[in-house]
Order: sequence, then C-alpha cells, then structure tokens
Amino acid sequence: EPDVTIVSGLKDRVVAEGEDVTFQCQLSHEDARDVEWKLQDVALQNNEMNEISVEKGKIHTLTLRKVTEQDIGTVTFRVGPHTSTA
Repeated sequence: EPDVTIVSGLKDRVVAEGEDVTFQCQLSHEDARDVEWKLQDVALQNNEMNEISVEKGKIHTLTLRKVTEQDIGTVTFRVGPHTSTA
C-alpha cells in the first residue's frame, strides 16, 4: 500500500465565539485509512458539533460548529505517521 502523505497542511484560523471554523488537509492518495482529527489532544468524532468529511477522496475537512473559548487550542490532523497542526 502506498505511503499516504500530507500535500497541503492545516492553516491557523481565528474566529469569533459562536462562529463555525473549518480546517482542511489534502492528502497524496485517496481512501486513506488510519486518519484522525484531534483538538487539544482529544480525538474528535463526527457529531452535531464537529463535522468531519472527505471530498474527492483526498481533501479531509473538519468543521467545528459554534466555537466557544473552550475550543481554543491546537487542532491536529494525522494520517499514519504524518501530522499537521494549526
């Protein structure tokens, strides 16, 4: 299986409390397994507050809904041994 790498990493974002914020990471290959999103070292699941999606098989997107001060921190995207943070 080819080694999946991060082609385009996460970018830092600043938003006002109550707004949504979106992070994107582009991978070198489609259908990557072993992918994980974290906020402040806590693994995120797809739910009403966190929307996790994949576009065109390579572009992984995380949207945090209606952020609060508690959401301030580092967002991490990991695929295999590769990580990107913002």
